[in-house]
Amino acid sequence: MGKGQELYNKAKSLIPGGTMLLSKRPEMFLPELWPAYFSKAKGCKIWDMDGNEFTDVSIMGIGTNILGYGNEEVDEAVIRTIKAGNMSTFNCPEEVELAEKMIDMHPWANMVRLARSGGEANAIAIRIARAASGRDKVAICGYHGWHDWYLSANLGDEQNLAGHLLPGLNPIGVPQNLRGTVFPFTYNNFNELLELVTKHDIGVIKMEVSRNVAPEDNFLQKVRQLATEKEIVLIFDECTSGFRQTYGGLHKMYGVEPDMAMFGKALGNGYAITSIIGKKSVMQAAQKTFISSTFWTERIGPTAAIATLKVMGRIKSWETITSKGNEIMKRWQLLADKYQLSISQWGLPALTGFNFNSEKNLAYKTYITQEMLAKGYLAGNSIYVSIAHTDEILDSYFHELDWMFAEIRNFEDGKDVYKALKGPICHGGFKRLN
Repeated sequence: MGKGQELYNKAKSLIPGGTMLLSKRPEMFLPELWPAYFSKAKGCKIWDMDGNEFTDVSIMGIGTNILGYGNEEVDEAVIRTIKAGNMSTFNCPEEVELAEKMIDMHPWANMVRLARSGGEANAIAIRIARAASGRDKVAICGYHGWHDWYLSANLGDEQNLAGHLLPGLNPIGVPQNLRGTVFPFTYNNFNELLELVTKHDIGVIKMEVSRNVAPEDNFLQKVRQLATEKEIVLIFDECTSGFRQTYGGLHKMYGVEPDMAMFGKALGNGYAITSIIGKKSVMQAAQKTFISSTFWTERIGPTAAIATLKVMGRIKSWETITSKGNEIMKRWQLLADKYQLSISQWGLPALTGFNFNSEKNLAYKTYITQEMLAKGYLAGNSIYVSIAHTDEILDSYFHELDWMFAEIRNFEDGKDVYKALKGPICHGGFKRLN
């Protein structure tokens, strides 16, 4: 057992759930064997607490680092800010500069609020949208954080969010009087959304532009038209999709403009910053309600975002990661075809993944993670692509993955995959840890 696993065992006695983010629990990757903690990160390399070096062809900080870990230009801007002072009684001028930049790349928007995490950005957007529409009920499609307003969709039916977030989420702790305020609908199913709007007094539609599949049959255009006709505030949650396929929101690809949009994750290349943008007619409703927090005024987040946007704009990072992502998807399929394995691929090219069409899918995912870790890779069945993923790194990754697909073929033909695993199977949803 390495230092990371020792520290994680200690953490589980001090921190409920062991980590601050569900997606970083070792049980989501390789229970009992995942290194868990890092000592250093640079490019797409991570060093664990024992000094072992790994190449990250996995979630790259949950998609926060399009420019790779420790981008020098971004870090240098942050260091200058730290030396000049991160917090004061006055406001930082960078928040105005960042607001201008977000509006410049999204001309339909007029005003901006800044925060530091995706969950709170979603909560801010909902508060503003409800204040603007004068109606409480929300139709949602996608993952929108952990706050009460969102998890209330599971009150009465704990599977309502199973297709949007994770199965097994118990809304315990969420006030029961929020039941019937949030209604999920299925992506690309416009009739389902239309039925919700017809049946309930929906004031807000919040959705991801695209997560696992692309829009079909003018789905986004229909949603926009419906929202306009019914005077519903339309919000696009771009916390995950932003800056992956365009310079700004993914909605720019489809020519559909929302009333509000949120950006996070990649905006600060690893530093905490989120942005809520919107039309003035909607955003001004923030003045009618109370939305305020001390650390939304710190300077590091906006500084990092401004530097990140500068680098992205100069190198056109979205083009690079989309191209690499498309190549990765192609090569996954070639491996599957080579060994006559059935896989399903999902996600945007720059944050893509695959599943084996087998009841042993989670066991196969665990096996890949186990064997790739031994080879010096953090890998599973998904990847958030960064500019640090060079052709050489990806070639080496696929060289190792080839023989693992060959072994999975053997497992499909009768060899026991469970005997090949050195620990438990990874979690595929939310599970309470003892």
